Amino acid sequence: MKRRLALPVILAVTAAIAVTVALLLPSSAPPSETEFTLLDGRKLTLQSLRGRPVLVSFWATTCSPCVAELPDLIRLYQEWQRLGFELIAVAMPYDPPTRVLEFVQRHGVPYPVALDIDGKITSAFGGVPYIPAAFLIAPNGSIELSYTGRLDIVKARRIISKYLPGTPSAS
Repeated sequence: MKRRLALPVILAVTAAIAVTVALLLPSSAPPSETEFTLLDGRKLTLQSLRGRPVLVSFWATTCSPCVAELPDLIRLYQEWQRLGFELIAVAMPYDPPTRVLEFVQRHGVPYPVALDIDGKITSAFGGVPYIPAAFLIAPNGSIELSYTGRLDIVKARRIISKYLPGTPSAS
């Protein structure tokens, strides 16, 4: 009798652990309905960008490494946006919108910049405890690369180039 009960109990415990782990660990993809409110008021969703490689970069105006990687991100966007690549910068919830707008204008940031005033975007990406942080999303919606710290631009270019025709693998 004890042996017969042991297997169902083990299976039930294993299932409970699996469900708990699945709920606690970040998913391999942010929800496709994740909505970005851009500085100009437009809305953009990950679903609307499906089929394209997308780099979502979390940053703050007061973050030195974020500012240091800015020229690399601008160059990457300017070179590959016309081929289908998209980059969305997400200002951290604690960064005042007026400061973000002034920073973007002063530095001539050409790609879309989103405000995350309520923290919903950072939550969709697992909380983003450290910045800069970047998530490279493949055209199928899965996260191809998750990076904390100044982005390894050569590695990012190599991955993005797999999805864009006519791009060198790592320039």
